[in-house]
Amino acid sequence: MSVEGGTKAIVAALLANLGIAVTKLVAWLLTHSSSMLAESIHSLADSGNQALLLLGGKRAKREATAAHPFGYGRERYIYAFIVSIVLFTVGGLFAVYEGYHKIEETIHGVPNTLLESGWWWVPIVVLVAAIVMESVSFRTAIRESRVAKGKATWSQFVRRAKAPELPVVLLEDFAALIGLVLALCGVGLTLLTGNAIFDGVFTLLIGVLLVAVAIVLALETKSLLLGESATEEHVTAIESAILAGEDVDRIIHMKTLHLGPDELLVAAKIAVPAEDNAREVADAIDGAESRIRAAVPIARAIYLEPDIYRP
Repeated sequence: MSVEGGTKAIVAALLANLGIAVTKLVAWLLTHSSSMLAESIHSLADSGNQALLLLGGKRAKREATAAHPFGYGRERYIYAFIVSIVLFTVGGLFAVYEGYHKIEETIHGVPNTLLESGWWWVPIVVLVAAIVMESVSFRTAIRESRVAKGKATWSQFVRRAKAPELPVVLLEDFAALIGLVLALCGVGLTLLTGNAIFDGVFTLLIGVLLVAVAIVLALETKSLLLGESATEEHVTAIESAILAGEDVDRIIHMKTLHLGPDELLVAAKIAVPAEDNAREVADAIDGAESRIRAAVPIARAIYLEPDIYRP
């Protein structure tokens, strides 16, 4: 995934969510609908999440230091993990609480301001407008993801992507669209039936949806934080590059590790001919490093150990 593509999708989502959050807050102030409050908090949380992703991308560009010799590329993973926590707590758990609270109020006969307010039409207008704005953001994320996705399915892309930004935006936008539809159903059924319990039930469903998406994001970013190897395509390309030289007999073993989305560490023990002298061994290592960098440009840190192969 290109950094530019990810940034474009994040900015589109940020602008959409800020606009949606303002309109939802106005609708909640006028109607006090629990669905609108849950959706308002959700949009505000999403806006903060996109800001966190942009901050993580900026901090990841810092130069390596003596204390962090491999750079700060993993900051993008850290901020993506924070996003999943924010989505779980601020978005999901709040919506679950608000939905439960509204259901409890309805059971105990507390009057519903949505039904009594003259602004009953406002949530409908706001939610329809929000669906349109969120769809534009979602379409941008899909378009920017297609290049990185390749022939993989969308679920495979989310699981295997080494750059966290686009999968995060995709899942957030998807959850936001489903949440808006649920909120529209809750408000619509409440207005049609005069029973406010629908407002609470669908708010509860929004919370469950957000919690589920947050858990998926947390699991995927946790894997990236722990350290994932290169993709199968990159591993194959690296192995082919090493063995392309006549001065390397075989790869005894090799390990790869993503230091960040766009930086790969390669460590391998390679077998060289037993009769080679020190200069020939050094030339073999230099040649293999050059071929690896040409085949996989994100392979930045390469450590090759020469050895004699012993079956």
